[in-house]
Formats: sequence, structure tokens, C-alpha cells
Amino acid sequence: LGFLGISSGFLDISALAKEKYPYHYSNNNNYDIDFDRLLTSESKATSYNNFYEFGSTKNIKRKAEKLSTSPWNINIGGLVDKEISIDFDDLIRKVSLEERIYRLRCVEAWSLLVPWIVFPLNSLLKLVAPKSSAKYLVMKTFFDPKTAPFQKQSWYPWPYTEVLTIDEAFNDLAFIATGIYGKILPNQNGAPLRLVVPWKYGFKSIKSIVSFSLVSERPKTFWEEIVPKEYGFWANVNPLVDHPRWSQSKEKDLGTGEYRDTEIFNGYAQWVAHLYKDVKNEENLYR
Repeated sequence: LGFLGISSGFLDISALAKEKYPYHYSNNNNYDIDFDRLLTSESKATSYNNFYEFGSTKNIKRKAEKLSTSPWNINIGGLVDKEISIDFDDLIRKVSLEERIYRLRCVEAWSLLVPWIVFPLNSLLKLVAPKSSAKYLVMKTFFDPKTAPFQKQSWYPWPYTEVLTIDEAFNDLAFIATGIYGKILPNQNGAPLRLVVPWKYGFKSIKSIVSFSLVSERPKTFWEEIVPKEYGFWANVNPLVDHPRWSQSKEKDLGTGEYRDTEIFNGYAQWVAHLYKDVKNEENLYR
């Protein structure tokens, strides 16, 4: 093993998932808003997971372990000056990694507080230089029905697709997570790289991404195709806008079991509220 524990071949992400994170990262607490809240335990955050490619229950850890994450090729293209196709190992050397503590608020009214190892999404976009005509960022996860059994269900619009506006994608709070709790990101949490947008409901934070594409027109997301009245495009957290089938005013902290008051934009309004000042039909911002 050479510097940072990287061999001359591919880094075996799945084998390292329980080991110390092999790349250098710094700490960034500029966006920390939870000085009096306990971190969710690693065991809880890595065992209670939504990953529909592997099933509709939260206990998908063992099934997700079947996903091979090395090598892992990522395509970044569309309306850009320089399209690239790059392996995860090479991408990780081109960005600056940080550990940041952020909330994750599920649309199902539960929440976590997690120490992520991340790089800003905008640093990835700067590698390809989006054109001025690029208005949206489209992200897709892998498609491998042999490995992910739920992808055999043809009534779902696989692969999982999510979309951000270009302004959201360039916001400093939109980030790509590659680690968690000082370790490589486990498969069930979205290895080897996943989106996290902490001011939005968790279904926006697409896992195990294989492509990023800059486009001029907004396509539908995975959940918009299925149940648009329940899981829309914007999905910004708002305690005053309920899900059609349950209240969003409170959330269960999975770490403590206690119920907390939900906050607008999940507590991150000071950094993201300005993104939506010109959006019409405001209620749709929170669905």
C-alpha cells in the first residue's frame, strides 16, 4: 500500500467500508447548527436506510453489500465545455474533502445528524465548466437488476433519477458524500458517492451516482413519475406544508427517539432561502 492506503490497482471500496477513511480530509464546521444535539449513532445511521433498488424495507444492508463499487465510472456531460468520464478513485484526487456535520430529514418524518466526509457539488461541476444554457443538473444511479432486485420491477422508472436547478447545484450546501463517521461510505448509505442536499427531504439525495448531466429543460424525477402529488420536484423541508398522508410539523430523531420541531429548510434557511425568492406557486416548493 502506498500513500493514503491506495494500491497500484483499484481501491476496494466495499472492503474498506469498515476501516478508517483512506483519503485526507479537513474539518469544516462553518455550517454546523446543532451544538446541543447528539450525533446519531453510526449503527443506527448505517442500518436504517431507504434504498429502493434493493427493497422497500429499511433493512437492506445485506442486500446492498452485493453491489460492487470498484471500479466505479462516473460520466459528467451534457451542456458543458469539457465532458469527462472518470473513475471514482481519480475523481477523489481532484477535489478537496471535508468532514461536515449535517442533518438528514426524511420525508417520512424522521431525522438523523451525521458526520459526512464530502466535497462540494460545485467543485465537481467546475471540472466540466457548464455552459450558460445549462439550467438543471440531472443525476442517475446505476442500473443492474441482477444485483439490485427491485430494479426488476418494470413499473418503476429505473434508473433512479434526481434533478437540481443549476443554482441549487452550485450552492455550498449541496455536496457529494464519499464517507461517513470517518470511514468509507457503506453501500447501504450510497457508496461510493451520493448527493446530500440537507435543506431538502432525503429522497432528493440520490445514492450511488453514475452520471451527471447538465441540461436546459427540466426532466421529471423518479418520484415525480410515480406519485407527483406526494413527492415533487422541489421537496424543500417545511413544517407548515404537510405530506398528503401525514404531518411534517415534527420529526423523530432516530438517535434519541425524541420528537423535534421541524424547521423551515431543515434549519438551513440562512444559506438557501434566497434561491427561491423568485419562484412562483410557493406551496410547490415544499412538496
